[in-house]
Amino acid sequence: MRKGLRSTRFRVALTSFLASIIALGIVSAWLVLDAQHRLEDGAAQLARARATAIVQLLNTGATPADLGMLVRDSIYEVTTQSGERLASCPGLRSGAIAPGGQIEFGDNVRILDPGDIDLSWQVSVGCAPVLGENPEGNGLRLHVSATASGDSKYRVFGAAVVDESGQAALDSVRMTLLVGVPVVALLIGVIAWLAVRRSLRPVEAIRSEVAEIGAHDLSRRVPAPDSGDEIAKLAETMNTMLSRLDTAVTRQSRFTSDASHELRTPLASLRTQLEVLLAHPDRLDWHDACRNALLDVTRLQDLVADLVLLGKLDNSGPERFSPVRLSEVVESCLSGRQGVWARVEGDPVVPGNRGRLERLLRNLVDNAQRHTRTGVEVAVSTVDDFCVLTVTDDGPGIPADDRERVFDRFVRLDDGRARDEGGAGLGLAIVADIAHAHGGTAEVDRHDGGARLIVRLPSAERRS
Repeated sequence: MRKGLRSTRFRVALTSFLASIIALGIVSAWLVLDAQHRLEDGAAQLARARATAIVQLLNTGATPADLGMLVRDSIYEVTTQSGERLASCPGLRSGAIAPGGQIEFGDNVRILDPGDIDLSWQVSVGCAPVLGENPEGNGLRLHVSATASGDSKYRVFGAAVVDESGQAALDSVRMTLLVGVPVVALLIGVIAWLAVRRSLRPVEAIRSEVAEIGAHDLSRRVPAPDSGDEIAKLAETMNTMLSRLDTAVTRQSRFTSDASHELRTPLASLRTQLEVLLAHPDRLDWHDACRNALLDVTRLQDLVADLVLLGKLDNSGPERFSPVRLSEVVESCLSGRQGVWARVEGDPVVPGNRGRLERLLRNLVDNAQRHTRTGVEVAVSTVDDFCVLTVTDDGPGIPADDRERVFDRFVRLDDGRARDEGGAGLGLAIVADIAHAHGGTAEVDRHDGGARLIVRLPSAERRS
């Protein structure tokens, strides 16, 4: 029960119900009050018209005693300045039409109590017919207008009641709205509940599917409705996220498997050498054994360093780069190397991390030197707001089918070569990751008589 009360459907329905009943209540109250005001304003205008008509009769020489024959279907009262009643219609047993029995000018309201009116008197004959419908005057509400005759000799009170048919219609409307507004608001709340329930069905389907997706089953996707609304976009976004997670988990699993395999080989070699050395200390040369063990440790150290760098590249967020001159990177990386020639056109500058850019070029040159026959050429130029770094060798080249996967991790195209010469297959993967981290690309270009690897990096002028 509490779970249902906290659901989105209930909250939206409750909000719709409350908003509807408040809005409809305010509008209905305003309409009723405006209609009531119009009815009472009409009665007040009629009272003023009756008072004015009697004053005109008195101004033309008629006396209060003559009004019984001259004025019909009206409610009025004429008094002296001191308040003595001279004429009235209808006849009142007690009190006066004047509110509170006082002589006041302007518009006022007078409530006649039961028994105030006596329709059996002669002066009550010919008064407003509405009085006959309420012979006892029970709660009769009069709108009274007070004025004076032209010679200020008399005080004249004209009165009128609200139109009974209009008041009855307004009372009927008021009762209808009093019952109808809550019913309509409740209906709106129910409609909102049903609409939200229907709208949230795809969300429930998405939630159920996500709840069943485990870390080892990321190939599943949530159902995407074809409505084209926000929920459909949510489903598309979640499917995109699941696809990225699936790719990342698959890549991580493959990376972990490959890394463990690469680490196992030098560790096994190192352990074997040490076990043989301990078992037969008199048959082995300690210097050669330590030298071979040191080579395995160095290979392990390099592999761990590469793995740590790849982990940093995978998990690093946006970095703050500084301008780096590629000519200085080339000079630093090629210093002391034999068989490597450099050609730098202009003074290309890229925003980046100098240490990682040096690592990128060093890996490219190391890879080229392992396969070249005579030498390696490094060229740097600027093309279409990109700084292009090209490393070319005259080795056996890279087959067309392998040009895409050569940048994958732990990929060695020459599987038959010796491990101490070939490395672990992480060099070009590091090149690609560093290039992507700098907003660039790494690719293998078509080249006859060797391999040509090209890295494109956005220049500092393009970024600015």
